[in-house]
Amino acid sequence: MTADQYFEEGNRLYRDGLYWAALLRYRQAYESGFDTPLLHYNTGVANYRADQHDRAEESLLRALDSPSLRVAAQYNLGLNAYAAGDERAALRWFRLVRDQQQNERLAQYARVAIHRIRLLEAEEEIVLVEEERRRRRALEFVDLDLRARVSFGTDSNVFRSPGEVYVDFSDPAQPLVTPVEQSGAFMPVAFSAKYRVNAFENEGFFGAYRLNGRYYQDEELENANEFIHELSFGSEYENENEETGRDTRLYSAFTIAQHDEVYYDPDDGDARVVAGENIEDRMNYLRYGPELRLRRAWNRIAVGLEVTGQLWNYEETGVVPEYDHEYFLFDVYTQYRFTRTSLIRVTAAKSSRRFGDRPSFDLNGQQLITNDDVRYDYLDLGVIARQRITDDLWFGVEYERRDRTDRFQGYNDYIRDSYGFELNWDIGRRFDFRAEAYYRLYNFPRAFAFHDPALPLKTFEVADARVTASYRMTRHLYLDLRADYHDQVSNDGRIAYERNEIILGVRWQQ
Repeated sequence: MTADQYFEEGNRLYRDGLYWAALLRYRQAYESGFDTPLLHYNTGVANYRADQHDRAEESLLRALDSPSLRVAAQYNLGLNAYAAGDERAALRWFRLVRDQQQNERLAQYARVAIHRIRLLEAEEEIVLVEEERRRRRALEFVDLDLRARVSFGTDSNVFRSPGEVYVDFSDPAQPLVTPVEQSGAFMPVAFSAKYRVNAFENEGFFGAYRLNGRYYQDEELENANEFIHELSFGSEYENENEETGRDTRLYSAFTIAQHDEVYYDPDDGDARVVAGENIEDRMNYLRYGPELRLRRAWNRIAVGLEVTGQLWNYEETGVVPEYDHEYFLFDVYTQYRFTRTSLIRVTAAKSSRRFGDRPSFDLNGQQLITNDDVRYDYLDLGVIARQRITDDLWFGVEYERRDRTDRFQGYNDYIRDSYGFELNWDIGRRFDFRAEAYYRLYNFPRAFAFHDPALPLKTFEVADARVTASYRMTRHLYLDLRADYHDQVSNDGRIAYERNEIILGVRWQQ
């Protein structure tokens, strides 16, 4: 048989559902000199049908060189990635097909595929748009989403102790303080469960629970243990129109959270004592309130809104002011996607924290009980730009300016400039890599170091970095490695410290 005959025989066997036999003929055609993008495309589809996902990906990638086959190859790469359990890669390929202009039929199929994956209802093959609409009307009545993570980590500075000896000018005796940095091992744990009832076609009602905590192994480090329980219930609405590209999402919920940690002295890690009374429970709080998030998208443009109102109820201590306060947030953003590989987002947020039993500082740095209660108002303006370099690699940069206003006399006003960078790289179907870094510079026009008018104005800057690598062991089980670095620099020695953590954990999610 000639190379062409081998190829035609392979096509016939494929149409008869004999995929392994077809793959044999395609290989014989290739060995006989038939080396074309169409052969690689057919070989990739046959390998996909035969559940040979690595080989299917290799062949379909070679078919991308053909302009006439590129969109179909991308679509089948999406199907193949999802069948192999790599939903992230599947979404990347489907989004490329959705955003192209050459084949509207495949673009519609890709929109349906993306929607199915978002609903966690995806199947191995994507059916016609009309079939998808019928399927959506037959969604299962209830959904349960479970996620858990157990990790082991090392902490170089458990109590965030200052790294240098300093004079405590806030104490009338002005003692020389020698902080003791302590390191140790700890176990971060996380668990979340969400139960949703799909009462309507595009809307569901849910209840959710979340736990996050960290527990240190050494008894002398137990004061650094902390955890938070959070319970929320509400509704979610999502309506995506595949034909027009419009997407509407609405989330509303009422959330209650309980947070526990020890109010310790960073210099030595001991619980704080004031006037002979232990106040280690001072930072425990109960937080509750409603939140609303709305997003509307029209092809290249998207706008969003978030509104939050919360009450933070801290433990009563008696000998020192409490941190009880009200918190309000109003946040809006606009996003524009220039091309399928680049976008920009502009954000604006107005928020406020209003304390009920915490006196403000006056312009002399004194916190007199006769001063008005603290009220801080914040205005945040930011811009985020993201650029995709390849299908597997993208990066983003961001800038945000925060203006905090102290509503009493302006002593604690500041302007914060924040610069950020992030990079995401999907290495094959199983490895993911993420790196992010932030630098924040605070400018205090009135606040003094140690609140002492005899000292210079307070300086404060923060640097953060995080590197995360993830390996997907099975469809639901992941191995995560994370490294964190945090550095605070200030002429107020009480708040200057350096810390790094390394965490290795196992994550399970549906």
